[in-house]
Amino acid sequence: MITVFGEGRGFRVVWLLEAMGLPYRLRPVDLLNGVEKDTEFLAINPAGFIPAIQDGDVTMVESIAIMEYLMARYGPTPLAPSPHDPGFPAYQQFLHLGEAGLAASIYFVVGARLFAPESERKNWSAGQALGVFESRLTLVTRQIARTPYLAGERFTAADISVTYALELAKTVGGVTLGAAERAYMARTTAQESYQRAMDTCASRRAWLAQASEN
Repeated sequence: MITVFGEGRGFRVVWLLEAMGLPYRLRPVDLLNGVEKDTEFLAINPAGFIPAIQDGDVTMVESIAIMEYLMARYGPTPLAPSPHDPGFPAYQQFLHLGEAGLAASIYFVVGARLFAPESERKNWSAGQALGVFESRLTLVTRQIARTPYLAGERFTAADISVTYALELAKTVGGVTLGAAERAYMARTTAQESYQRAMDTCASRRAWLAQASEN
């Protein structure tokens, strides 16, 4: 059985597994308590970040790479359009943009807002990261003005990738999303697989609920 280590970005992997109907187990990783105490996890990923998966003899880290591995290994799946599908270029672009352009940037904004001393919460680097996020968000906004999902008419793994980043930005990143982005997220989070993934990722669900109240 596939083991997913950690929630956070691991939510993308759990959501994908639910959407593909693949069996798995979630093994929590408590980064705030100090990952250096979790020797079992460090044996899987000595770098100490999440998510990671173990699938038989295969160990992988990086959420987008894991998603691509699972879809290639256990597909084909409609979550990944074929290279000859007209929606494939947009799918490929937004699958990676969800991490490289959006989540990776907003991560530093969230870190500054939640963990930095008060005097450093609006530092130059956090402002730069927010600017990167906002510029990449314009690509998402333009695309969902054309089609209901990022690769066209149907939901794909690219929507999982980007929705994770937008949810993080809206809930704890201090980003105010426009009506188009909110409507898009309402469509993606209405997926039954999203609801099942949220039920599995109880710590993430509780964290997001608490953040929404603050």
